[in-house]
Amino acid sequence: MSEWIREQLVLEWPNLWAARNWIVPASLLGGGVFFLVIWAYRQAEVPRWLKISCALCKTVAVLLLAAILVEPMRSESKPTPGANLFAVLADRSQSLQLVDPGESSSRAELLKKRLNREADWQVRLGQDFDVRRYEFDRQLFPVADFEEYAADGEASSIVTSLVSVADRYSRQPTAGVLLFTDGNATDFSETAVDWSESPPIYPVILGNEETATDLGVRRVTATQTNFEAAPLTLLAEIEGQGFSGQSVLVELLDEKNETLQTRTVADIQDEQVFSVRFQVQPKQRGVLFYQVRVRPESEADAFSDPETSSEATLLNNHRMVMVDRGRGPYQVLYVSGRPNWEFKFLNRALAEDDEIELHGLIRIAKREPKFQFRQKDSNANRIFTNTDDEGKEQVEQYDEPVLLRVGRLDPGELSGGFPKSADELFGYHAVILDDLEADYFTQEQKSLVQDFVSRRGGGFLMLGGMESFAEGDYHRTPIGELLPVYLNGAKQLPEQKEYTLALTREGKLEPWVRVRSTQLEEQKRLDEMPSLRTLNPVGALKPGASELSVVNTRQGEKRPALVTQRFGKGRSGALLIGDLWRWKLYQDSPDNEDLEKAWRQTIRWLVGEVPQRLQVETVRKVSDPNRPVEITAEVNDENYKPLDNAKVTIEVTTPDGEQLTLKAEPKQALSGLYASSYVPRNPGMYRAKVIAHHPDGSEIQQSETGWVSEPASEEFLTLKPNREFLETIARESGGEVVNLADLDQFVRTLPEREIPVVEPKVHPVWHKWGVFLLAVGLLVGEWGLRRWKGLA
Repeated sequence: MSEWIREQLVLEWPNLWAARNWIVPASLLGGGVFFLVIWAYRQAEVPRWLKISCALCKTVAVLLLAAILVEPMRSESKPTPGANLFAVLADRSQSLQLVDPGESSSRAELLKKRLNREADWQVRLGQDFDVRRYEFDRQLFPVADFEEYAADGEASSIVTSLVSVADRYSRQPTAGVLLFTDGNATDFSETAVDWSESPPIYPVILGNEETATDLGVRRVTATQTNFEAAPLTLLAEIEGQGFSGQSVLVELLDEKNETLQTRTVADIQDEQVFSVRFQVQPKQRGVLFYQVRVRPESEADAFSDPETSSEATLLNNHRMVMVDRGRGPYQVLYVSGRPNWEFKFLNRALAEDDEIELHGLIRIAKREPKFQFRQKDSNANRIFTNTDDEGKEQVEQYDEPVLLRVGRLDPGELSGGFPKSADELFGYHAVILDDLEADYFTQEQKSLVQDFVSRRGGGFLMLGGMESFAEGDYHRTPIGELLPVYLNGAKQLPEQKEYTLALTREGKLEPWVRVRSTQLEEQKRLDEMPSLRTLNPVGALKPGASELSVVNTRQGEKRPALVTQRFGKGRSGALLIGDLWRWKLYQDSPDNEDLEKAWRQTIRWLVGEVPQRLQVETVRKVSDPNRPVEITAEVNDENYKPLDNAKVTIEVTTPDGEQLTLKAEPKQALSGLYASSYVPRNPGMYRAKVIAHHPDGSEIQQSETGWVSEPASEEFLTLKPNREFLETIARESGGEVVNLADLDQFVRTLPEREIPVVEPKVHPVWHKWGVFLLAVGLLVGEWGLRRWKGLA
């Protein structure tokens, strides 16, 4: 039979008979001999077990010899040498420098011994496959061998490297991927990867499950207001292993490595995250950096002399955080219908705050007729002679209120009264109206105030008074529309007008509404407040509005006192009390600063989220192996509409003081958005100044931002191998987890697995000495049994 025919038969029937024309003669011969043997031993007078044994030996021997006549063949599939690719990936991130408990060598040293190209598993792998070798840390790069392998990378892009290999060889037969890693990837993303589309992945897990002794700062977050004078809260999450029951020292340092605060945490527990809180009051504006550092209390020299440390690594004992404290100063426009105590205490509360500038416009006299006396060459006075409607309009043009401008005003600012254009009004961050009727404003000014909140994103607050809310005829006006309460359907106020202030559940949850630090102190503060006597009645709250405080009447009725809501891009509030000044005027102690604090917190809330013409945001692209920082700038024109043709440059200062300039390009065809990406090359603090210009070159605004690059802290976030992740990708891709010590055995079994390109291997069973010797042995055994029992 030809080799070609034989191979085709092998592909369809792995076990077959090569000399098929001998099947019938061999069957007849075997069958005839079988019956003769049965008949012969049936006639013999010997024990039954002997009959069966001798008959079985002779029958099997004859059948084997008969089978040899039809040339039995055995076939199997083997990988075609060099036809299939097999990728070997070695993680070279610095987390492999760890020495596991019970080991004298690091993970990287143990791995490098097994990566020797002369190792048995590499030699055998090269015989069957086209082996492609790679190393990866932040990026994937090919290598001829692993002789120069060193675990000094600053990242572990496991996901990106595997996806890259799968894409690179998607059109070529790939038998699998052998992955050497501890599984602690630094490129996890929210986008799920379909590992079933990948070649089989065989992870070799480096490191053992026993956790080394270590302290690590997992995360540091900053909570702040937008003001320089407000406290900054830093929260550090720390985890320890091997220090159960001991005390640790947690330090807060500034960017010059000077210690600001220290906390001691006693009796920590293994593998339990604990939090440490710091509160600081920055003394400067702009972009600031803070560092949280932890060490065992008993190891005072751990950072100065790392050899004295008992920890597996000190690279995860510290983390930095960036804080932006440079958004002010904020400008607040206060407009009042008459001089009052409220402005006095508000102005006093904000006088020493460098982050807020209060600009006041106070009416000290309403409109009064301005008479023009008759001249010699004139007719009678038009005011007295014109009594029709046209005359009334002419009289009205002479009526002007008397306004007092107060505050740190620029020359000419507010000289014409309340702003009449967006250019004037949109320069402020918040507007406060106090006891001022709606007719004071023109229709255009009322619409302008609404645009100030909805489109510019400003803050708006109306205070209670004789001519505020419904009493000021704001119903069905643009200003009334942005209020968080309806002005129609108001209930009549009780005759006994004395009210006590109380916080609602929502109010207690808002930090800016509370004045004291604890609930008991806050309740005591409310109980000691004097009774209030001026309240504006309103209707129901609008959908989405939040009632933060109420007043209680003597009849037990609750009326809204402080209500807020979002309106467009901004926020609006209604303080329905008109005599909050009584709180200060009738307090027991002159040193009590509760009212001043309440005013400061209220104004800070009012301007806290007001956008600038230049808004800057930095986002770290975690899914990208290079982990670039994308700097996005949102640029608006004078009317706070997106500016499409702006020029945006970014000046970046690196940790070593080097400066470079980036040009931001329009982002994804989105109006007013510009972006540029930067890949940090060195660990440390980065600062960036973003400058936006008009097309004519005039500057719009500048803004500062910053970020922190800490690849080591992210790399050593956990010291245990991520077995769960590696088992998942192995299972979903059709591979399996391999032990480092079992590499040789694993490679030997690879040809038995499913391989893309294989070739058949045919083995003649009949052409084996073992088969022939078995047949002869059976015949000799049968003859020996007969001679033993004396049979012929």
